Amino acid sequence: MTSAQVSNVVDIPTISVEASDYNPALVVIDMQNDFVSGSLAVPDAGTIIPTVNALINLPFKARIATRDSHPDNHVSFAKTHERSEFTTVKIYHPEDKEKALGMEQTLWPVHCVADTEGADFVTGLERMKFDAVIHKGTHPSIESYSAFRDIWGRGETELPKVLRQVGVTDVYFCGLAGDYCVKYTAKDSVDYGYNTWVIRDAVRSISSSNLSWDEMSKKGVKFTTFEEVRDKLRSIV
Repeated sequence: MTSAQVSNVVDIPTISVEASDYNPALVVIDMQNDFVSGSLAVPDAGTIIPTVNALINLPFKARIATRDSHPDNHVSFAKTHERSEFTTVKIYHPEDKEKALGMEQTLWPVHCVADTEGADFVTGLERMKFDAVIHKGTHPSIESYSAFRDIWGRGETELPKVLRQVGVTDVYFCGLAGDYCVKYTAKDSVDYGYNTWVIRDAVRSISSSNLSWDEMSKKGVKFTTFEEVRDKLRSIV
């Protein structure tokens, strides 16, 4: 973790598990008010809440949630740059003094500002059943779509640590949005060595294009459904 990165986790559980060839964890991505009905709402996002809750109630070894938790001057906000929403700018890691590794950044409406209603989990989500909550995007100058690490790969969140201590082999992802935080987190999950699954009927995306699903498939992400996950977990209990 770099000096510019702050701790991004709360309530890391101490979970003891026996070694197993199959230790599945559920990661619920960014089921927050601003992404469901607020300033950056994903189309039909509210329709997956019942399916996400049903997944949370399955016998996973761990249930982990992620949340954007931005300062009000976050680098991803159009307002921060005094530019129009949904335009792009090039941004640099704060430790990249030479500006050698610029990244294209879409400028979003202000969303998921820490300690605001927009950053809260959406009403109706069974939030009390999460074993850990990972906060990302907490540094004003660092963008983090993935729940594993920032867009430059220079600073990790605590998600890798949580998954290691639970002895996870397979990670199942659901939530918002399929073409951004779900996609980047799932692709990183493959890089971190996990059998990686995206539960298609528990994900909603900003775009209707299949491009993000194709990207994930080429990376080695596998796709499944709630019913398939339910039946598999019931068969091993």
